[in-house]
Amino acid sequence: MFYVLLAVIAAAIVGLDQWTKALTLAADRAGSLPSESILGIFHITHTENDGAIWGILSGQTWLFLLIMVLFLAVLGVMIWRKWLTKKFEWLCLAFIAGGGIGNMIDRLVSGSVTDMIKFDFVEFPVFNVADCFITVGCAALLIYILFFDRGKKHEADG
Repeated sequence: MFYVLLAVIAAAIVGLDQWTKALTLAADRAGSLPSESILGIFHITHTENDGAIWGILSGQTWLFLLIMVLFLAVLGVMIWRKWLTKKFEWLCLAFIAGGGIGNMIDRLVSGSVTDMIKFDFVEFPVFNVADCFITVGCAALLIYILFFDRGKKHEADG
């Protein structure tokens, strides 16, 4: 049942990501993207990126597809072999999978990823909702493994 919940979470992330991208594309076509900053933190814009962050590996859709297929295959093996036992780790992986699938849909449909969130206070690449979930999932998993899970393993070993 827990894996079904994770699949629902990942699917909700994909849905939210695709919905925000569709809204952005529709607003851009209509010439109605908002120009004002939101809370002085970010504004909505529209760019297309056929690479990774900062356009790295531009045009390498096949590579991103391969990475995503491998990630999902490893995730399937991890579920089948029950390699992870902590729900928080699985939640992080659901965030990463949902975001990755959201961006992969863009790559397969149009050859590039729709980005729309631009920070106003720092020079940073434009990003999207999927990127947010991938980043939060990776950062949370890394912090958890390095600072919280690690001590418990050492206590059990000692």
